Amino acid sequence: MTAYVVAKLTITDPNTYASYGNGFMAAFAPFGGKLLAVDEAPEVIEGEWRCTRTVLLEFPSKAVMRAWYTSPAYQDIVRHRFAASTADIVLLEGFALPAA
Repeated sequence: MTAYVVAKLTITDPNTYASYGNGFMAAFAPFGGKLLAVDEAPEVIEGEWRCTRTVLLEFPSKAVMRAWYTSPAYQDIVRHRFAASTADIVLLEGFALPAA
Protein backbone atom coordinates (compact mmCIF):
# COMPACT_ATOMS: atom_id res chain seq x y z
CA MET A 1 0.00 0.00 0.00
CA THR A 2 1.19 3.52 -0.76
CA ALA A 3 2.95 5.31 2.09
CA TYR A 4 3.55 9.00 2.74
CA VAL A 5 6.15 10.93 4.69
CA VAL A 6 5.31 14.33 6.13
CA ALA A 7 8.32 16.28 7.35
CA LYS A 8 8.17 19.55 9.27
CA LEU A 9 11.66 21.05 9.30
CA THR A 10 13.17 24.07 10.96
CA ILE A 11 16.34 24.90 9.08
CA THR A 12 18.93 26.57 11.28
CA ASP A 13 21.95 26.51 8.94
CA PRO A 14 20.96 26.99 5.27
CA ASN A 15 24.51 26.49 3.96
CA THR A 16 24.94 23.09 5.59
CA TYR A 17 21.36 22.14 4.68
CA ALA A 18 22.20 22.88 1.03
CA SER A 19 24.63 19.94 1.10
CA TYR A 20 21.68 17.71 2.03
CA GLY A 21 19.47 19.24 -0.65
CA ASN A 22 22.13 18.88 -3.33
CA GLY A 23 22.32 15.11 -2.82
CA PHE A 24 18.69 14.41 -2.01
CA MET A 25 17.26 13.49 -5.43
CA ALA A 26 20.14 11.17 -6.31
CA ALA A 27 19.53 9.24 -3.08
CA PHE A 28 15.73 9.38 -3.43
CA ALA A 29 15.07 8.58 -7.11
CA PRO A 30 16.20 4.90 -7.12
CA PHE A 31 13.42 4.01 -4.65
CA GLY A 32 10.51 5.03 -6.87
CA GLY A 33 9.34 7.76 -4.52
CA LYS A 34 7.64 10.96 -5.54
CA LEU A 35 8.38 14.39 -4.13
CA LEU A 36 4.81 15.72 -3.91
CA ALA A 37 5.31 19.05 -2.13
CA VAL A 38 7.95 21.31 -0.63
CA ASP A 39 6.58 24.49 0.90
CA GLU A 40 8.26 27.25 2.87
CA ALA A 41 4.95 28.88 3.84
CA PRO A 42 2.00 26.48 3.83
CA GLU A 43 -1.42 27.92 4.51
CA VAL A 44 -2.40 26.95 8.05
CA ILE A 45 -6.09 26.04 8.20
CA GLU A 46 -6.18 25.11 11.90
CA GLY A 47 -3.74 25.21 14.77
CA GLU A 48 -0.09 26.11 14.49
CA TRP A 49 2.55 24.95 12.04
CA ARG A 50 5.92 25.99 13.39
CA CYS A 51 8.58 25.14 10.87
CA THR A 52 10.48 26.72 8.01
CA ARG A 53 9.85 23.96 5.46
CA THR A 54 7.22 21.25 4.99
CA VAL A 55 7.86 18.27 2.73
CA LEU A 56 5.47 15.59 1.48
CA LEU A 57 6.90 12.40 -0.04
CA GLU A 58 5.13 9.38 -1.51
CA PHE A 59 6.53 5.84 -1.63
CA PRO A 60 5.13 2.61 -3.06
CA SER A 61 5.08 1.13 0.48
CA LYS A 62 6.35 1.60 4.02
CA ALA A 63 9.00 -1.05 3.32
CA VAL A 64 10.34 0.93 0.37
CA MET A 65 10.44 4.10 2.46
CA ARG A 66 12.41 2.32 5.17
CA ALA A 67 14.80 0.89 2.55
CA TRP A 68 15.42 4.42 1.23
CA TYR A 69 15.86 5.91 4.70
CA THR A 70 18.40 3.28 5.75
CA SER A 71 20.21 3.16 2.39
CA PRO A 72 23.91 4.07 2.33
CA ALA A 73 23.23 6.89 -0.16
CA TYR A 74 20.66 8.55 2.11
CA GLN A 75 22.64 7.96 5.29
CA ASP A 76 25.60 9.66 3.62
CA ILE A 77 23.65 12.92 3.16
CA VAL A 78 21.23 12.89 6.11
CA ARG A 79 24.05 13.89 8.45
CA HIS A 80 23.91 17.35 6.83
CA ARG A 81 20.19 17.63 7.63
CA PHE A 82 20.82 16.53 11.21
CA ALA A 83 23.52 19.21 11.56
CA ALA A 84 21.47 21.98 9.94
CA SER A 85 17.89 21.49 11.10
CA THR A 86 15.43 19.99 13.51
CA ALA A 87 12.53 17.94 12.25
CA ASP A 88 9.28 16.20 13.06
CA ILE A 89 8.77 13.41 10.53
CA VAL A 90 5.97 10.87 10.29
CA LEU A 91 5.34 7.86 8.08
CA LEU A 92 1.70 7.38 7.11
CA GLU A 93 0.07 4.44 5.41
CA GLY A 94 -2.22 5.31 2.51
CA PHE A 95 -5.94 4.84 2.89
CA ALA A 96 -7.94 2.50 0.68
CA LEU A 97 -11.62 3.27 0.39
CA PRO A 98 -13.78 0.26 1.24
CA ALA A 99 -15.59 -1.32 -1.68
CA ALA A 100 -19.10 0.05 -2.04
